[in-house]
Amino acid sequence: MGEADGVGLIGAGRHGAITISIAYCERLGTSKSEPRECLDSRSSTNRGRGALMKTILVVAQHPELGEAISAALNAEQYRIINRLSVEEADPLLHHSLLDACVIDADLTNVQAVWMIEKIRRRLPQCPLVVYTSAKPWAWEEEAYLHGVKHVLTKPVRARMFNALLEGLWTASRPVAPPNSTSNTSMRFRIPRSAEQAPASESSQTTFETLHVLRDFSTVLTHSLNAEGLLKQFLLLLRKIIGVNRSVVFMRQPAPSFGESAPGQEDERRLRSVCAMGLSPSLLEHFELSFEAGIGGHLFRQGRILRRDGEEVQSNLEIQKEFELLGVQVAIPILDRETLMGVAAFDGRVTGDPLSNTELELVFHLLEALGLAIRNIWLHDQLAANHGMMVNILHELSSGCVVVSRELAILHANKTARRYFARSGRRGSELEFSDLPQVLGGKVYQVLKTGTAVAPFKYSPPDSPSTVYQVSVIPFQSQNSVVPNSALLVVEDHSQSEQLHGLEMEAANLRLVKHMADRLAHEVGNALVPISTHQQLLAKKYNDAEFRASLDTALADGVRRVTRLIDQMRFLARDSIPSREAVPLPQLIEEAYQEAQKYQPVQSAQLRYNVGDQPIVVAGDRASLKHALAEVMLNALQANPNNPRIAVQMQSEIDSNGAAWVHIEFQDNGAGFTPDAAKKVPEPFYTTRNVGLGLGLMVSHKILERHHGKLEVVTPKAGRAGIVRLTLPLELPATVANQ
Repeated sequence: MGEADGVGLIGAGRHGAITISIAYCERLGTSKSEPRECLDSRSSTNRGRGALMKTILVVAQHPELGEAISAALNAEQYRIINRLSVEEADPLLHHSLLDACVIDADLTNVQAVWMIEKIRRRLPQCPLVVYTSAKPWAWEEEAYLHGVKHVLTKPVRARMFNALLEGLWTASRPVAPPNSTSNTSMRFRIPRSAEQAPASESSQTTFETLHVLRDFSTVLTHSLNAEGLLKQFLLLLRKIIGVNRSVVFMRQPAPSFGESAPGQEDERRLRSVCAMGLSPSLLEHFELSFEAGIGGHLFRQGRILRRDGEEVQSNLEIQKEFELLGVQVAIPILDRETLMGVAAFDGRVTGDPLSNTELELVFHLLEALGLAIRNIWLHDQLAANHGMMVNILHELSSGCVVVSRELAILHANKTARRYFARSGRRGSELEFSDLPQVLGGKVYQVLKTGTAVAPFKYSPPDSPSTVYQVSVIPFQSQNSVVPNSALLVVEDHSQSEQLHGLEMEAANLRLVKHMADRLAHEVGNALVPISTHQQLLAKKYNDAEFRASLDTALADGVRRVTRLIDQMRFLARDSIPSREAVPLPQLIEEAYQEAQKYQPVQSAQLRYNVGDQPIVVAGDRASLKHALAEVMLNALQANPNNPRIAVQMQSEIDSNGAAWVHIEFQDNGAGFTPDAAKKVPEPFYTTRNVGLGLGLMVSHKILERHHGKLEVVTPKAGRAGIVRLTLPLELPATVANQ
């Protein structure tokens, strides 16, 4: 009957209560918020006529689904209420006025699941049916997990929908207790409480229950063998309840390390792992699926399925699977989280079916079995991972030793035994006392403190040429304060150390060779004029012009050799010989005069800006003077004809409160190329035909010893040939006290 009619809108509720629609309450003059009060006070005249009528709510944005359902159902038995949204149907949902709810939802987005969740929260006991255009298995699974009884594909099929509703009403009726007079000797007995059972029966019932539990406990002897566990369980069921034939299908366990992962299709299939009374050739090619058939139904419903049930009679695929297996009942094997497998049983050897009480007990025993099998799978994965780790450690070329907190050797691979095992001992096992004292002490320290030791080198006293690289790593569980064990890793670096030593020696020899070659060239250049004048000295000594030339040659040679000696001396120093406060402007003047000795150009000019505050640096005066002189000499040589040097000084205090001064030297030469700027700190690098190429490299070393640095600024437009020096700054007393 339509919703707009004023009569016939009263029906029987889900629990026998009389319900009334909102439209009818409105016609009687009541509010939507009081449907039960309206019903109790004003509907007594209609109780007899509507006692068998069922109320179905249809939530759909378009009226086509409600109209199709109304056309498919008998108007005298079903009353259809259409609502466009959950919010519009809210009064009905709050007062439990419904026997079923049909939802129009396309299971391709999360909004549909949200709508199902809302209705399920407000109607926890009402059956939900979902109609959709398409039902991908992932979204369909979500719908079933949120309590949907059936997911159907549009359009509405009248015969199937009527049969489905009749199944819902049948399932909601109370099930009559099984006949307790037949085959009682072959069934499980449920012990009653002491208040319910007579004293004469209590001890006998307890004995029988304990006897069953004792038999079931024998299954646990195969607790690490899933197949043996299942076989023993089937034998136990045959012994107790006389099952004629049985089969267990299980899903594939998660792969262990090194095994190939099953495909997505294989993950949703169940294969036979154990059977009694069934042909192996049949089970070899027979599988259940989570998508359809017995496996799909149990995956969605999670409850026992009988062959003669209405759900089976309406599904041809489930009927065919029952017929092929020759069984009467299928029971899900759960682990309290998901479906692990399916157990299918025939009736008794006498032909009698299994009672509901027996099936319920078998269901709970199978649930315990599912938990055990899941633990077996987890154990197999742990064992496989443990075996993999043992194999890896065993085959490593490094020595690996795992030491427990009690200083017992838990594992030592063959390399470690070769390194540390004592000769003459029986057996190949390693003991903690076999470890060298230095290594044992480090392991003990890590076990006590829980802090890893930085890698270090160790050489045995009896073999100094052997060099080990040693690491000690703690193994600590999440809730433990101290490590449970420690891993000692020992790598033999003897060969690599020898190769490294040879490489260093070869590099030093190359450096000495290169240095000797450049020194010979530089000293030779300084001695050539002196040698020439020495050869003419006896003949032309009385010549005044010759004596002046000799004086110039001697002075130039002395300067060049002196500069070379100074460079070598400053390179050889590892520390600052003396420390004093030096005014920076005065130091720049002295360094400029020193640089002009080696590059005397009358037109050379120096320009610098001191600023208002005096700038004072701390360090060795001679070293700093030499470093600045080398930088200025490089600037003078950049433009020998008309050199110009501009010096800018800028002080700053960084975020840590340290004071620094930045000194920029800019010449008027061509500047550094990008490649030359990178190679400036390298020894013996020069772009000129004379000199060793040590000038800026010596300055760099001197500044490093004074905790400063030398930088060659990348050339930019209008700013070529810039060298920046950074030094710690001595703050004046007035500034330091602020």
